[in-house]
Formats: sequence, structure tokens, C-alpha cells
Amino acid sequence: MRTFAERVRALTPAPWEHDDELLRSLYDAQLGSRHADLAARWMQSQGSGFYTIGSAGHEGNAAVAAALQPTDPALLHYRSGAFYLTRAAQCGSKEGLRDILLGVAAATSEPIAGGRHKVFGRHELAIIPQTSTIASHLPRAMGVAFSLARAAKLGVPSPWPAGSIVVASFGDASANHSTATGAINAALHASYQGHPMPLLLVCEDNGIGISVRTPEGWIRQAYGQRPGLRYFDADGTDLAAALSMATEAATFVRRNHRPAFLRLRTVRLLGHAGSDLESAYRSPAELAADEELDPLLGTARLLLGTGLTADEIIELYEDKRAEALRIAAEVAGLPQLSSAEAIAAPLRFPEPDTVAGALPERTRTTERLTLSQSINRALSDVLASYPEAMVFGEDVGRKGGVYGVTRGLQKAFGPARVFDTLLDEQSILGLGLGAGVSGLLPIPEIQYLAYLHNAEDQLRGEAASLKFFSQEQYANPMVLRIAGYGYQKGFGGHFHNDDAIGVLRDIPGLVIASPSRPDDAAAMLHACAAAARSSGTVSVFLEPIALYHRRDLHEDGDDQWLAPYPDEPVEISRGRTYGDGTDLTIVTFGNGVPMSLRVAARLPGVRVLDLRWLAPLPVEDLLREAAATGRVLIADETRRSGGVSEGILATLIDHGYTGRLARVTSYDSYVPLGAAAHEVLLSEATIETAARELLS
Repeated sequence: MRTFAERVRALTPAPWEHDDELLRSLYDAQLGSRHADLAARWMQSQGSGFYTIGSAGHEGNAAVAAALQPTDPALLHYRSGAFYLTRAAQCGSKEGLRDILLGVAAATSEPIAGGRHKVFGRHELAIIPQTSTIASHLPRAMGVAFSLARAAKLGVPSPWPAGSIVVASFGDASANHSTATGAINAALHASYQGHPMPLLLVCEDNGIGISVRTPEGWIRQAYGQRPGLRYFDADGTDLAAALSMATEAATFVRRNHRPAFLRLRTVRLLGHAGSDLESAYRSPAELAADEELDPLLGTARLLLGTGLTADEIIELYEDKRAEALRIAAEVAGLPQLSSAEAIAAPLRFPEPDTVAGALPERTRTTERLTLSQSINRALSDVLASYPEAMVFGEDVGRKGGVYGVTRGLQKAFGPARVFDTLLDEQSILGLGLGAGVSGLLPIPEIQYLAYLHNAEDQLRGEAASLKFFSQEQYANPMVLRIAGYGYQKGFGGHFHNDDAIGVLRDIPGLVIASPSRPDDAAAMLHACAAAARSSGTVSVFLEPIALYHRRDLHEDGDDQWLAPYPDEPVEISRGRTYGDGTDLTIVTFGNGVPMSLRVAARLPGVRVLDLRWLAPLPVEDLLREAAATGRVLIADETRRSGGVSEGILATLIDHGYTGRLARVTSYDSYVPLGAAAHEVLLSEATIETAARELLS
């Protein structure tokens, strides 16, 4: 195998039509990226490195960075080392290579994630950190592109300068993922309607995903003739060609405010990662052919054309090798995160005083409202108080939502702030994530809980993780409204009656609100919006569909489930107690609250605790109310396996509760259509039977 020096000495010069210093700078970034990859493998061999997915063969992405403004927000592929180093140099930083190797070492001094992961990101460089291997950052990128113009239209300050474009890079294998295809479709859908969508999609096509080949020509076939998507194709192994095409693509996006797709043809050198044995699935001839296409050799040809000698080019290569190994030795063994508390610090829930100081102004009224009306009024207050707030989702605009919860909001606040989206939950959440990092306060709606599950990774992998992987330098404030749970009359089946929230409860840092009463719902929505605005909190606001229009509690016409609009706030993680019985505490939430209150009315000595918050649980209230009676019945409308009751039981036991315990839940089943639903859902009769057993 020939060495790099031997290959350089065999090259012939190629013309370079740009500034010579620019070429030297880009070569320096490419060299830094290559030697960071090699140093990472050396560090791993020494036991001081923990990440070996590299950028070797993709160094042509330096040209993409050079074609952009250093303030253009970037969401990068994990093979974007040369882009990162070029952007750092553009911003005057000489620490880019150290940044990368600090990440490899999982050092707490790494500037973006603080040792939590090796990511390409830095706030000063306008690079939003991404850990995605499957293009799950593309919905957010689409959302950022949409929000650039929307923030300006609303007169809201944005971290991105006027005239910015968004760049998102990803691999050819990821281009096939539903997340990528959905995000690109959403960008085109918005652009087709005339909404500015300055998004540059960069597909770094090396022809293989781990060991699975991408068919030759597939990316061009899939995206080259897409209506509304301007397509560009560049040879990433030729820096001059890549820079010319990337500049043309970026100029198109910036001038036309429309999306463009740049396929950057690359090769993959050094395998997928350090543990990858390429010879198991690639022939020696194929590997050798890729080595001849090494982008560093392509840049060396250009440097020869500017007058540098082969020895000077090789010397730059060796100098960068020495620099990378020196930095690797310096960062090896630096302090790493050493406690669970330090690791999870960015995931802490918002401080009550901070939230209280950001609460929106409240409408003053004595009118008694339904749950739906109260949420509508609360959304109106949030929109009136926070000019950056937006409400969006399927059918929320002119129709006012399937259940009328957003009725009248578009008329009152305009279609720029209350608007319908396409029917794609991934894109709805991605729009929210992009808006949140762009100075806006998104309040998206998912029409039914069952519709969330095809998009849940946008919460787990993108929303909740951003503060974690950026040490809170980036946050995506968001209040996600979801209509959910069961018990609808005359309309049902699984897709409209879903009680599965286990996928939400194990997401670190996510606030889950579950109101049942109208006054609680409004005050809790205010708290979620204030937490988002003041602390960058991501909240899920679960709205019980069956209680939207409920008026009565005990009998027809009693109007006891109506409530006036709240004067007092509700603190996150505080429950609500009904009654002062001393014999039994029923712990419940959502639809379980009115059922449990009716049971309590028939059984003396029973009090009811409405948790209100499913994350973080109101532990203090739970322990107090459990101790008050020494008997606890958990009435949980979610499923027995993976449901909320499991967490409540564990919390009580962990805190030393020794009284009597029981739980009643919904069945481990999907919710069927019609009256059969009542066979699997938690019922009032089941609650009463269990309560009487505990009391006996």
C-alpha cells in the first residue's frame, strides 16, 4: 500500500480559480479532520478515546462550509469534521481540532456536550448539535428554515441573522429513512404554498450504509427530478468542483428562499467506525479504488497548481498529524463526568420561581367553563401575552380543531400564529423543534395520542436531548398538546382512544401534564408555556377527550364539572386533593378523577388525590396523602403493564411507605370499537369494588 507521501509525489497539478489562501485554509481543515480520525483510533487503543466514527473520505464537505455564511445555522451529519473545522476557522477559532478530540475523550471541558457525547456542535459557530444517524435532525432543520421568515414576520428576535439559510447534512443511507423523506416533503409542501423555505439539504453520498450498498444512481433517481426541489450534484473528492457547486446551491437557496438538494459524491475511508472490518463485505479492489479517490489527494493536486511543491504539501500533512497527536495526548485522561447528578444536570425540571415569574396574563372572568373552553381561553392568553407563541397542527386553524378546542384563535390572532399543517406528525414536531431554537414558542397539536407513536423519536431523540447534548446552550421550548385517553361516546376504536403513555414517561426531562378539571387545565397550560419561555422546557399536555365538553359530575344537570377560569397558578409537580377522609386515599388522574370522586361520594372516609402531573410526579403530595390514611388505591386508566401505576407504586415503596396498597387499571389491550371498549378500560365499578376491599 502506497503512503500518502508517495501518492502526492505522483500527482499532476490541477487548476484552482479561487484565492490561494482559501485553498490553504480548506486543506488545513481537511487535514485536521483526517488526523482527528486517526488520533481518535490511537486514543481508543490507549484506552482514552471512546468514539471512532470518522469523516475520512468526506473531507469535501469543507467546501460546503466555505460556500456559506458562518452565521448560517447548521445541523450536521456525523462525518462533518472538515465542515466543522472550516466553520471554526471562519469564526476565528483555532480550537476546532481540540474541540473534536475533547469530544472523543468524553472530557467535561468539551465545549458543547461537556463529555456527554461526541457531537459536532458549538453555539458560537451556529452549529446545533446532532447525534442523528438516521436523519432525525431533518425535521428540525425544516422547522428552522420555516421559522427564519416567520420570526421576522412576527417581529420576534431570532438568533439567526436576516438572510440566513439553513444547512442540514446526512448520508445516502439516511436519505431513505422516513424521517428524511417526510422532512423533505414538508419543506416542499411549505415552499409550494409560497412560504419561504431557505433550506440546503446536503446528501454526502459515499455509496454505502455500514455494509449495505446504496444502488448506483439512486439518490439522483429519488431526488434529482423532484418538483420544487432544485438539485445539484458535485464531486466531493474535487474541492474546486465541490466549492463551485456548493456556492451555486447556497446562492440559489439564499436568493430564492426555496429548498435545494446537493448531492456530494464522497468515498468512505477507514470503514464505518474503528470496529468495522470492511474486508468482510468489500473487495480489496473496491477499497483500493476508493483510496485513489481520497479527497486529500484531490486538494493536493490543486495546491500543486498554485505553486506549492509536493514536499511542502507533505510537510503540511505531517505537521497536522503531529498537532493532532499532541492534542490527543493532552486531552487523554482529562476529567470526565463522574456523578449521575452532573450528567443529568441539563435535564433538571424548571424552578418554580422562574416559571412563576414568566406566567402569562390571565383573562378575568367569572363564567363557568368546560375543559375545552378553558383550554381555549388559556391558549388565547398565551398568544396574547407572548408574541412569539404559535399554535399549529392538523385542523387547528379555520376549523378550530376536531373538538373545537382552538375555535376562534386563528380569527383573533391571524394565520401567521394559528395555522394548519400537513398530516405528518414527524413534521409537526420538527416544525416545533426548529421554531424553538429560532426564538419562537411553538404549541403544536397532535390530533390523537395514537398518532404520536410514529413520531415519538422527535421528542426522545431530538427535543428532550438537546439541552443534554448542549449543556443548555441550546433549548427547544415547546408545549405539545395531545388529545388522548379513552371513554369517548359514539366514536372510538384504538386510534381515537389510546391510553399508552409509557413512551412519554421514560423520556428524561420531559414534563407531562394531565389535567382533568377546567380550571386546572388552564392554569397548568399557563405553567407549561411559562416553563418553555423561561427555561426552555419541553412539555406534553395530555387532554382527556372524554372530558372536553363534560358539564356534570354526579347527575345530569348538576354542572359540577364546570369551573371558573383560574385566578391562581398551578405549580409543576403539585397535585390536588379532594376531601379529608382518613380511611382511604384514591390516587388518580385524567378520566379517573371524576370516576373516583363519584366513588368517594358513596364511601365515607375517602379522599382523592389528582396527580395532575405525570412527570415529574408530585411526590411530596403523594407521600402526604398516602400517610394521611395508610391505605392507597391507585385508579389508573392507562394499561396495567407499562402504565402510570407502576411508577406510583415504585415511588411509594422507594420512600418507605408501608401501608396497604392496591391498584386498578385498564387491561393490557388495545381499545376496541363500540361498547366493547368498556370491557378493557378502567371503570367506576372496578374502582369502587377495590376501594371497598381496602376499607374492609
